[in-house]
Amino acid sequence: MMEFLYFPEDKMEYIPAVITLIIFMIGAAVAMYLFYKKSKKEEEDFNQKYQHKLNNHDEE
Repeated sequence: MMEFLYFPEDKMEYIPAVITLIIFMIGAAVAMYLFYKKSKKEEEDFNQKYQHKLNNHDEE
């Protein structure tokens, strides 16, 4: 019966897993950057569109 956790004797078997992990980490970082960039653009558009309402609310 095979053990539940498998730790290979040959450490070369870790290389594909590390490469896959690095690819997914880079993809996650790029996705976070794009979400952040899109959010900033939407915030600027919102502020530009509703600036007069925001200013009127502050005066009251």
